[in-house]
Amino acid sequence: MTARQALAWDDFRLVKCIAESRGLAGAAERLGVNHSTVFRRLGQLEEGLGVKLFERHRTGYALTPAGEEMSLLAERMEEDVAAFARKLAGQAVSPAGELRVTTNDTLLVHLLTPLFARFTRACPEVRLDVVLANQALNLSKRDADVAIRATDNPPETLVGRRAATIAWAVYGRAEDFPNPGQADLLGLYGRNWVALGDNLGGLKVARYVRDRVPPERIIYKVNTVLGLSEAVEYGIGIGPLPCFIADAKPDLVRLTPPVPDFSTGLWLLTHPDLRQSARVRVFLDFIAGEVTKQRRAIEGETTQASQGVAAASRA
Repeated sequence: MTARQALAWDDFRLVKCIAESRGLAGAAERLGVNHSTVFRRLGQLEEGLGVKLFERHRTGYALTPAGEEMSLLAERMEEDVAAFARKLAGQAVSPAGELRVTTNDTLLVHLLTPLFARFTRACPEVRLDVVLANQALNLSKRDADVAIRATDNPPETLVGRRAATIAWAVYGRAEDFPNPGQADLLGLYGRNWVALGDNLGGLKVARYVRDRVPPERIIYKVNTVLGLSEAVEYGIGIGPLPCFIADAKPDLVRLTPPVPDFSTGLWLLTHPDLRQSARVRVFLDFIAGEVTKQRRAIEGETTQASQGVAAASRA
């Protein structure tokens, strides 16, 4: 091969994988080949081009200027392919095929799974692939088609709707608070608290606890709302929880009304290129309608007693 000959997409992909992995072993794993194959292909590519694409260091492979240009071009090529795939998906005329949905574990366990079950019965031709990720996936690259997120700042690159506002309040065990309505928030700051971990410290509810509760009173941190709920339920301490989770637990009681400073939006999001896709559109409309039916619980307007009656009526 000479520099004048056309390069194949696989050549660009090879360079990009090695650059992102900073070595041959990681690139081999991503490409589904063995280490020696990657070594041989890179050697052939560099020999054919007559330039080095990587500097070999003890700490890994580092791109040369020529390699960097090739890697950047590979990134643009990948984005173009993804854009083409999105446009094709957006041209679907009927709600059928696979739909990849990303959300977090808390929403899936406590809210979405029953809604997804109803959707699969209503639209049996659509197959759901649910990806649990507490960080945002890249919908531009088709990591997912739809994102269901608790956020007040959805990415500007996505489109969608705010389906509800998730209300939070401070909860404790019923056995520890026989008269929860008489709890005083200032007095509660002297109790033992559970809180979200430092990796979620940017959330409004985490900042609220950090700013108001003495550090020595925050005796337990956990990096998931699921764990936070269990910690309060087992009596490790009191803490803030989403009302739609905690109000469904008979062993927990509200110690405060819903705190506006805790609330966050529940968003249904997709990429602009996909919003006309039949399966995306029908899914978003269906889930939005189902969320609307439960909006009072999500927004903290129902009581634990009324939720119990509702659950009994569904049984």
